[in-house]
Amino acid sequence: MSPRKAGLAAANGWDEVEDGDDALDCKPLTPEEAREWRARYSAPSVWRVVAWQVALTVLAAGVAGVGVWAGMGGTSMVASVAYGGLCVVLPSAAMAWGMTSSALTRWLQRAAPGVARASLAGWLWWEGVKVLLTLAMLWSAPRWIPDLSWLGLVAGLVVVLKSYWLAWAVRPTARGRA
Repeated sequence: MSPRKAGLAAANGWDEVEDGDDALDCKPLTPEEAREWRARYSAPSVWRVVAWQVALTVLAAGVAGVGVWAGMGGTSMVASVAYGGLCVVLPSAAMAWGMTSSALTRWLQRAAPGVARASLAGWLWWEGVKVLLTLAMLWSAPRWIPDLSWLGLVAGLVVVLKSYWLAWAVRPTARGRA
């Protein structure tokens, strides 16, 4: 083991194990243990992220509305911030729907059951749809919002994009963990 690895192992309280050493006793989980593990550590729902995005869009538009009420901008600022949030929410909702319930996703799963490539292909397809929908919404923003505030639109977009971190940080803890 290299001195650096040995130092890291000692700092983390790991036993010194050489690469290729069979001293690590890693045994596969039984089907029952795997079911129990999945029950305790369930995957977060993509709809949870979309819900956080909607909440942050409303919050950001509300903050912009308070600014308008205080005389720090026009109503176009509120619309711009809200539209910036929608530029994240609607494409994310489309991708969430596509990944969880679309015919394309079901077809890919039937065409190659258990194959990671089918999941990757579905994810790539819906990520492309999400990016193109976001770009189309940003391109058409001046048509939909009279007196568009680009600063407000970008602020709403950035605030709502941060919802991924918020949804991850405020996730439910594992059930039954000691």
